Amino acid sequence: MLDADKCKVFGTESSNAHPVQCTHLGRVTGVFLMYLPAGLDAFRTFLKSEFSEENVEFWLACEDFKKTESAEKLVSKAKVIYSEFIEADAPKEINIDFSTRDLISKNIAEPTRKCFDEAQKLIYSLMAKDSFPRFLKSEIYKELVHSRQVGNHKKWLPFL
Repeated sequence: MLDADKCKVFGTESSNAHPVQCTHLGRVTGVFLMYLPAGLDAFRTFLKSEFSEENVEFWLACEDFKKTESAEKLVSKAKVIYSEFIEADAPKEINIDFSTRDLISKNIAEPTRKCFDEAQKLIYSLMAKDSFPRFLKSEIYKELVHSRQVGNHKKWLPFL
């Protein structure tokens, strides 16, 4: 079990953290629950209710993309991400500025592991400043906290 310092927190990042390994959180405010399977599910449900699930899906796709080692798979995954999230009228088009979208469009023919970094940072920032604070006030989040308190005897939120 990892401690809170090894979980991704808005504004900071630990290179030792992995999304499915972080199962203990010492702080709630600002902690990005995408590193807890139940937290990710709850956050996705919340984003669906706000019609913005594409943000977390894009962020997760980028995380997976950066772990790709095969050059062939990198190109293939880049094209999928581009067609799903970046190109105009994509089925899950994310809200990014023209210059970021244009830069990705110009570089998609020869993608690198960093080709979506700027867009991913923008979406992460949008979620951190906009969606996540509302999520923390939502009924979905309150239900998650309650289920964790009952199921884990408050171990995931030791300050409660």
